[in-house]
Amino acid sequence: MTSNISDKDQKDWENFLEQKEKLPNKDLEKKENKFYITKSLDLHGYTLDEANKKVESFIIDCFDQKVSKVIIVTGKGLHSQNDKDPYISKKFGILKNSVPDFIKSNPSLMSKIKSIANAEIEDGGSGAFYIFLKKKL
Repeated sequence: MTSNISDKDQKDWENFLEQKEKLPNKDLEKKENKFYITKSLDLHGYTLDEANKKVESFIIDCFDQKVSKVIIVTGKGLHSQNDKDPYISKKFGILKNSVPDFIKSNPSLMSKIKSIANAEIEDGGSGAFYIFLKKKL
């Protein structure tokens, strides 16, 4: 029997096997007793400018609504078109890198944020991150 696997599929499989992220063992129960009011925002398809504006208003709205945990899904940048333009850095337009930098450089947003952390694999892994918001007084 012959294999009809394309070179791209073979390379994707090898990249998957080399990743450091591990799939969660769903047979094990999580032993966290923390409860978060959570909202998420998916930025797939947004330009960098649109994404930054959307994230800013989303964080402010979540803070006002007393949400404690925000999941921002940026994607991993695998389908970014930046590699085709020699005048743009391959990492420049990728939301995965740019959105967290935008948030961290915005003092108004950071005053509402307790911490920013990488997302667990079940919430998007390296294509997402968490924002834990401070409590509104």
